[in-house]
Amino acid sequence: MVPWLGPDDPFPSVERALGATSGAPGLLAASADLLPSRLIDAYRRGIFPWYSDGQPVLWWSPDPRMVLRPQEFKVSPSLKKTLRRVLRDDAWEIRVDHDFVAVMRACAQTPRRDQRGTWITADVVDAYASLHRRGDAHSIETWHDGRRVGGLYGVSFGHMFFGESMFAEATDASKIALSALVAHLRRHDIEMIDCQQNTSHLASLGGREIARKAFVAHVRASVDAAPIPWRFDKTVLSDVVAHAA
Repeated sequence: MVPWLGPDDPFPSVERALGATSGAPGLLAASADLLPSRLIDAYRRGIFPWYSDGQPVLWWSPDPRMVLRPQEFKVSPSLKKTLRRVLRDDAWEIRVDHDFVAVMRACAQTPRRDQRGTWITADVVDAYASLHRRGDAHSIETWHDGRRVGGLYGVSFGHMFFGESMFAEATDASKIALSALVAHLRRHDIEMIDCQQNTSHLASLGGREIARKAFVAHVRASVDAAPIPWRFDKTVLSDVVAHAA
């Protein structure tokens, strides 16, 4: 039985999440609220919300967990060529936290294979915007000729980044933003990006699964570290190009 959390109820241990043979592996709890305080507590425990409009808030901690280690980020020859073009062409920009809410809304409007609708509802946007105002959530945005053409957003505590969603309105625009994020995190010795669940797209970029126990241990050791700065531009991409095979 998945527990229902009242406003003051703590999360159960992640080991109580439903197992692989259940209909919803990784489901840990449900609640009516998506308060910023609840979100903060969830991320710091390796838990994230994911649900459809009309459902209660569903909280997840899957085992295994998909992660991307910045040092293992894979850059294809075509992406390397794109990043070189971005670096030399003044029409391309990377902006950080320029319009966080607009990035979330663009992610919500992006069609996903085998997915109807979006979990990024108005309530979700409001909750993460609150974290953004606190300095705990960030957007990395790809701009071309003064137009935002791609980006991603996520949550950051200490030396841990929790990726949430990406969108692209131009070829490789989300990969450009991810490349910039990876380079920035490498510069600050961040060892892991949480990707939540396995997809072939993430695997192609170097993502891989690790045991939930190892993931949660890393989160606990990382979230209380000193926060990193969130100011950078496209010049960080030169690190990715140099690092690529």
